Amino acid sequence: MRTLSTAAKRSITTFSFFAASIFAALSLASWAIPVARAAAPAIDPAVLQPASQVGVDAPELARLGAAGVGYRVLELVHAQQPDVLATDRTTGAVPLHDRPVTVDLWYPANTTPTMPRGFYEGMLSSEPPLPRAAFRVPALAVKDAVPASGAYPLVVVSHGYGNDTAAFSWLGENLASKGYVVAAIRHVDPDYSDRAQFAWVLLRRPLDTVFVARELQASLGKAGLVDPSRTALVGYSMGGYAVLTAGGATLDPAGQIVAQMPGQALTQYARGGAQRDWLTVPNLKAVVALAPAGGGAAPAWGNGGLADLTAPLFLISGNQDRTVNYETGAKTFFEGAVHAPRFLLTYREGGHAIGMGPAAPPEMRSRLWDLDWFEDPVWRKDRILAINLHFITAFLDRYVKGDASRDAYLRGLTPESDSGRWPGKPAAPYDAPSPGGEGISLWKGFQDRHAAGLQLEYREAR
Repeated sequence: MRTLSTAAKRSITTFSFFAASIFAALSLASWAIPVARAAAPAIDPAVLQPASQVGVDAPELARLGAAGVGYRVLELVHAQQPDVLATDRTTGAVPLHDRPVTVDLWYPANTTPTMPRGFYEGMLSSEPPLPRAAFRVPALAVKDAVPASGAYPLVVVSHGYGNDTAAFSWLGENLASKGYVVAAIRHVDPDYSDRAQFAWVLLRRPLDTVFVARELQASLGKAGLVDPSRTALVGYSMGGYAVLTAGGATLDPAGQIVAQMPGQALTQYARGGAQRDWLTVPNLKAVVALAPAGGGAAPAWGNGGLADLTAPLFLISGNQDRTVNYETGAKTFFEGAVHAPRFLLTYREGGHAIGMGPAAPPEMRSRLWDLDWFEDPVWRKDRILAINLHFITAFLDRYVKGDASRDAYLRGLTPESDSGRWPGKPAAPYDAPSPGGEGISLWKGFQDRHAAGLQLEYREAR
């Protein structure tokens, strides 16, 4: 994510959520964008409002919560990290450097409707040899807003390869409105077409995810904004590989990812390695992986590594994912994580874009390559995001906040959404969500005729 001003960037060591005078002194003018500029490229009404605000056909738990939403940027430094791209070809030595890590933070805040909002700015790789494509996403959050009082669960988000955190504001803003602090890592990936630097991505993803989680548990826990005992991870695509690994799945020490890493930079973190315990997030309560990478013919965790993951797991995937493959990806991960209570939500005919948001901005609609970053060929994007938000909310509320009432939205549902029925549904209101319960198999929280094309499977931990 790139905002229109870098003024908010500051070291985590100097960041205080309770310095109200500092917040009051910061100007919000650079965050505000004239309405005319926002409305000028009007192509689809869905792209003119924040993606965290769902439509009338959204299932029950997708809607925004009661809290206002604040946003700011944090700058962290991960000291003495291996730079595998600078490996000495003669000696094999990997130099160390202090690695900057930028994080976008959404949090419950004290806001009013009149406070200025603006846009998040991002960039994605274009079809080679075209330059990177820039886009804007409307914001619901108020930059540098004063946080609401309370210590909230922490959710760390890892985006996909070549993605941008601007494409995950739908999740950050929505969860923040429901009482979560959401930290999305700006993974600085090589260009999408530069596969020679892929080792960097495989190394940094899990390391960055664990580092950010541990740092924010400590610093924001000390500041009183975060309850470090309640932490969750959410990852999309390559971020799915990151959160599964950081969530407890152990990397195969003899597998390609570890064995071929320059300077054996991952060996110490793999199964049986001296630093294996560091590559886990303390106090982890839940893991969500959307269209996760890491599978295929040579899975990152080998045979049995997924069984080391014990945190509750929610997998989301399309069964026509041509990027990471549904059968050797999410489906195999679901079967392999035998020691975790786990769910698999499948979009029938859905592809890889089920984790990106929002609907494609106007700037990304003139070329099919750019459009395909955001849009699924079959499913409406606003529909996908609403369903994802509904289930992610139910899952995190249940396993991170301990709200047992959310079980009704997750367990005991008929696996095939098309089979759900609501006998005796009252005539009004037309948009009433299914109450679930005895004799009602229509998925709880979904409106009549609006639960279709989905499958939800559940397995108990062994």
